[in-house]
Amino acid sequence: MPVDASVSRNPSPLRRLSGRAARALALGLALVLAGCAAPDFVPPGAQRQDVLARLGPPTGRYPLPDGGERLQYSRLPAGREVFNLDFDARGVLQSRTQALETRSLYQVQDGWTAADVQRLLGAPSYVGRVASFDGIVWTYRFLEINNPRLFHVHIDPSGVVRRLMFADEMRGLDLAPF
Repeated sequence: MPVDASVSRNPSPLRRLSGRAARALALGLALVLAGCAAPDFVPPGAQRQDVLARLGPPTGRYPLPDGGERLQYSRLPAGREVFNLDFDARGVLQSRTQALETRSLYQVQDGWTAADVQRLLGAPSYVGRVASFDGIVWTYRFLEINNPRLFHVHIDPSGVVRRLMFADEMRGLDLAPF
């Protein structure tokens, strides 16, 4: 019986995978490909319409002073990242920053408005109250040198920041979404 040289006697490694392993491989590949569509992989110079097509609608949109626009992509309330993609007036990406890093958090000052905070950090992970303050407390989750931390922004009834606090996040703490 003649042997067809185009047919391999050994099945490909992918064909030898069990159903469970094949599904795990497919899931892993999907996660890798989804990671390529993450805000932290958008290259400088990208066009706004391409970013919107690739990442979908942002969690926040804010006008910039030069006529540009900030698109904000948040992974809160469960995550610890908020990406600010700043476009110029022509729709070209000028900068991409992860806002929930210590250097950005230290920019927030007493006297800022709630809108100023949200433009920089996005919507908080949790909104609550404490007995010692007449107003609301916005809480943001972030990592500081791989340590889970909390950043609390105390906002008075007129919408002005009056107090800022950093705290360690207790492992297993479940911050209910607001």
